[in-house]
Amino acid sequence: MTSVLGTVPKLPAETAAAVGSPALNISIFIGFVLITLVIIIKLASGKKSAGEFYTASGGFSGRQNGVAIAGDYLSAASFLGIAGAIALQGYDGFLYSIGFLVAWLVALLLVAELMRNTGRLTMADVLSYRLKQRPVRIATAISVLCVSFFYLLAQMAGAGGLVSLLLGVSGEAAQNLVIALVGFVMITYVLIGGMRGTTYVQIIKAVLLIAATAVMTVWVLGKYGFNLSSLLQAAVDKNPKVGENLLAPGVKYGASTTTKIDFISLSLALVLGTAGLPHVLQRFYTVPTSRAARKSVEWAIWLIGGFYLLTLVVGYGAGALVGSAEINAAPGKANSAAPLLAFHLGGSPLLGIVSGIAFATILAVVAGLTITASATYAHDIYKEVIKRGNSTSDAEVRVARISAVVIGIVAILGGMFAKSQNIAFLVALAFAVAASANLPTILYSLFWKRFNTQGALWSIYGGLISTIGLIIFSPVVSGKAPLVPGGPSPSMITNPDTDFSWFPLDNPGLITIPLAFFLGWLGTVLSKEHNAQKYAEMEVRSLTGHGVGKALDH
Repeated sequence: MTSVLGTVPKLPAETAAAVGSPALNISIFIGFVLITLVIIIKLASGKKSAGEFYTASGGFSGRQNGVAIAGDYLSAASFLGIAGAIALQGYDGFLYSIGFLVAWLVALLLVAELMRNTGRLTMADVLSYRLKQRPVRIATAISVLCVSFFYLLAQMAGAGGLVSLLLGVSGEAAQNLVIALVGFVMITYVLIGGMRGTTYVQIIKAVLLIAATAVMTVWVLGKYGFNLSSLLQAAVDKNPKVGENLLAPGVKYGASTTTKIDFISLSLALVLGTAGLPHVLQRFYTVPTSRAARKSVEWAIWLIGGFYLLTLVVGYGAGALVGSAEINAAPGKANSAAPLLAFHLGGSPLLGIVSGIAFATILAVVAGLTITASATYAHDIYKEVIKRGNSTSDAEVRVARISAVVIGIVAILGGMFAKSQNIAFLVALAFAVAASANLPTILYSLFWKRFNTQGALWSIYGGLISTIGLIIFSPVVSGKAPLVPGGPSPSMITNPDTDFSWFPLDNPGLITIPLAFFLGWLGTVLSKEHNAQKYAEMEVRSLTGHGVGKALDH
């Protein structure tokens, strides 16, 4: 989950000079890369079948997969962005944490077990099971690749700015080199380790990130005698423009009726989008049983929920120790709060460790996205559509590896193009597409007996086209004046005179999600296609897992 709050942080020049220890930061980065590569080579290298490359043949336990899901979900920008939002907006910033956590309850209750029972390798396996294979697989693959690409683009764009902070580099060429380096390491992880190697990287990253955040939390509380009330009061005192409102709703989303509606729309997309994110859904196939899938989500909820509680203290700690003035003076604004707090607590060494871990999380997230996108192309497009199911496992894995390289290169080029832009809209697009195009089709496929191919196509394409269209003509893409005079523009087009927006909301979820559900229903009732027997088979499979994999000893 990338930040929905802005660009990746860069510290002020004087702060960067004070905290900058490029040698330490480079050592941390290289150390993480080398250690994880050794682990991947030792535990996950070698020849792989398609199932091993895409899902590690369901070889992970529920606990392992739950930690990996947390590693996949908790990106560096999520940590930085939410902490900064809490520091500057208090209660309203913490609402992001609540939304992301509640999203996992939707995933647990509606899709985790049923998706694991019904599918085998990719999301399209579920959506096309009782429908016409080729058109549904093509539509699903397009949606998955769109979500994955914009998620990847946001991560890669963020990498350039964050590593500029870590390594003290500046200039366009240096940032491009950093983005290329991230892409190269990502491709290496995927090519060598496949899903097994990627999972180990995500587990390591999750442990490091949560541990670092816990250390900062205890450190901050210790400065205020482990008294949360004292911490909150200090944050209020350090933010005089907001004052006591920092502890109440409305700082960010109470200014007007439009902002209130926009928050509802964003919340809807975030809460429902998680259950439709392809790289999250694919993780359910890395466990052997539906019980393990449920256990995975339970572990993920505990870890993610605990992490977001920690960010509450980290965020208010940044507000109390750093202050809104210093945070807003940094080019990265809110997203500079956590690194600035690390420096105020432990100086350059702690900043190097925290920032190094934050950057390392990008590697884990982009690796997970890449394996999902490459599996979608190789399995759903190459094998099932182009080869009509007549493809060997070796050929499929070879295509998956090639597509991983191509996807990595595209992500690198996209990150270079977007590195200086606000990346919030990219994440909003990824979640809105997942909630609009993927989730309605998933729920209809699993629970509606009458659902058919036309309904699926109308839902997927309708959700995809409406989401992208509305975001293009929304304020986040059109010209928009900077939030702070002289600050960065919160839109893709930095000239406010080029404003061409006609859709008022920053996130279209409030419109596109109900629209996609409606189109799925309308397309279904207007088509005469109906296969009750196939639905009955799918219902049995979704409840029991019969026919998906090999029998297991219990």
